[in-house]
Amino acid sequence: MSHTRRLLSLTTAMVVASSALAYAEPSAELIAAAKGEGKLTTIALPHSWCGYGDVITGFKAKYPEIQINELNPDAGSGDEIEAIKANKGNTGDQAPDVIDVGLSFGPSAKTEGLIQPYKVSTWDSIPDSAKDAEGYWYGDYYGVLSFLVNKDLVKESPKDWADLQKADYANAVALAGDPRSANQAVQGVFAAGLATNGGDVSKAGEAGLKFFKELNDKGNFVPVVGKAAPFAQGSTPIIVAWDYNALSWGESLNGNPPFEVVVPASGVVAGVYVQAISAFAPHPNAAKLWMEYLYSDEGQLLWLKGYCHPIRFNDLAKAGKIPQELLDKLPPAAAYEKALFPTLEEQSANKAVISGQWDSVVGANVQ
Repeated sequence: MSHTRRLLSLTTAMVVASSALAYAEPSAELIAAAKGEGKLTTIALPHSWCGYGDVITGFKAKYPEIQINELNPDAGSGDEIEAIKANKGNTGDQAPDVIDVGLSFGPSAKTEGLIQPYKVSTWDSIPDSAKDAEGYWYGDYYGVLSFLVNKDLVKESPKDWADLQKADYANAVALAGDPRSANQAVQGVFAAGLATNGGDVSKAGEAGLKFFKELNDKGNFVPVVGKAAPFAQGSTPIIVAWDYNALSWGESLNGNPPFEVVVPASGVVAGVYVQAISAFAPHPNAAKLWMEYLYSDEGQLLWLKGYCHPIRFNDLAKAGKIPQELLDKLPPAAAYEKALFPTLEEQSANKAVISGQWDSVVGANVQ
């Protein structure tokens, strides 16, 4: 299937799915059961990621009887899965109730028996292509890989992946995670490979590793996890990150330094993240109520406020529920026209190559 057809098929699926508007609320029984549990344990939710700070605050305001216990905000998708495995028999505060992971982690977690099914009341408005038919995992939001550029240190922003190899960007380019475990970093390597090998998805993992080996050999790659703090300090002047993280980190610094977010001219890779409930959740009803909130109009718009495209975006747009000022803060729509949504099989195959061979091919220990 061509990139264009794949993108169109996803878009069509989203439009078709959005035709069924859902206004259902969580049941009184679920709300009562969740309040009875009194706690929800999340993991890997930095407040600056996708507007999660406002989402968590919104949930607390709606259900003040439920305490949110936040584990390891800077963990990656792989860490979340390991936390479920490590706490199978633990009902204490180290056992996550819910996870938010890269798309490829959903099916693998289901296969391993680590997650349980639950269909939110807005289920029908989630595109079929972005959810497990049985309700084990479901897409929550998506974005594309972009370059966050510190304009105090980088006068001419890179416009495409190949530009990152220029001598101008010595000791400047970082990934937003460790490619051996973090989905965001894996996808960054994949996107670089896709851009540099002419769009061959099947070999993008190998091409991405080659790209970062060259970047590292030239001294352009910085083996530091890129996020707001090192960006502000100047140690990671260019960060490869999801557009919503790049925009959020840049905005959080209030102009110091000034920044630019660039969607590259090629290798535009879109990533869908998914939600799931742990099969061993100590607070399963609170977990379900959390999912209801995330997939409500309110929760979806809070993600959009955090620069993410929520999975029910078309549904909300069709109903006229998206404020124009939220749309105006996102990069121009044209930048997303070439976006490729890799299939689960493509993601899984390339993830295995990138995570498995990063040490041997690139040899840069990201910290």
